[in-house]
Amino acid sequence: MRVYTPDIPEHAGHWIFKGYKNAWNKMDYEVIPYKKPIDIDTTSEYMMMINDTFLGTDPSYLSSVKKSKKAFIQAQPNNFPQPWGSHPNFVSLASDNLITTLNEMENVHLWSFADKGDFHPKWKEVHTVPLAYDSIDYAPIKDQAAEYDICYVGGWANNGFDEKKKILIENFMHFKKSGLNCGFFINRGVSHQQELAILHNSKVCINIHDAYQRALGLDTNERTFKSLGLNGMMISDEVGQIHRLFPSVRTSNNPADLVEMTREIISLSEKEAADIKEENRQLIMKKHTYIKRVEQLLSL
Repeated sequence: MRVYTPDIPEHAGHWIFKGYKNAWNKMDYEVIPYKKPIDIDTTSEYMMMINDTFLGTDPSYLSSVKKSKKAFIQAQPNNFPQPWGSHPNFVSLASDNLITTLNEMENVHLWSFADKGDFHPKWKEVHTVPLAYDSIDYAPIKDQAAEYDICYVGGWANNGFDEKKKILIENFMHFKKSGLNCGFFINRGVSHQQELAILHNSKVCINIHDAYQRALGLDTNERTFKSLGLNGMMISDEVGQIHRLFPSVRTSNNPADLVEMTREIISLSEKEAADIKEENRQLIMKKHTYIKRVEQLLSL
């Protein structure tokens, strides 16, 4: 069967839906990325994934949703805590009438990568489907030249309030003074292959989240799964979903604590570190790949 997935050219959405595309392909579905409603052939059976932002900005997608065997709609909140809820990045652009129509369609299944909060009162049941690890495209690359004591690869990720930049700088300035061999690459144009090598070969990966994620604790970014899948050793700032999914991961919002955690981890014996990494990698492969997420969507 055909499955249509959004063709998002950049930022986090690109990697998320590329992960889903790879998973559907691996499960023997014919995957067709789309950029506009006309790209979707409704004359034979298909399923589709779509963000409600697409429907909110172009209601003509509704026809494709109606004709699909199953439509997996990523549902944005109807309201969200301030100040974030004042920005369209955080709330649904779908009208009340459109939401009502979608709620009445039996082929529509709603999902969010955040744990359930009280932010979707207008939608019917929204299922939690967290982000995941792309086990097809994130193959480990061995390269001793890419080994650091601790590493981070990403961007400033401006969510509309540009809050993450300050958090990143605060944390990484502590590491800069620590004497540790730090491989921090922010907006540095690191290639996909270089990122795989850095994450896989470094001793520890660090993950830092946005202000709203720290405050609400309902979601974590894809870097969590990528770090644990490629490396197996990760420390992070405090985010509730990480504690719920990966209770063994050490976390703190105190940059000095994160530096000390790193020192303790790199002082482990080679066997101790290898055992922890292998356990976490196995957990990712068993429960947290995009293939597992597709299986979850199909079970809704």
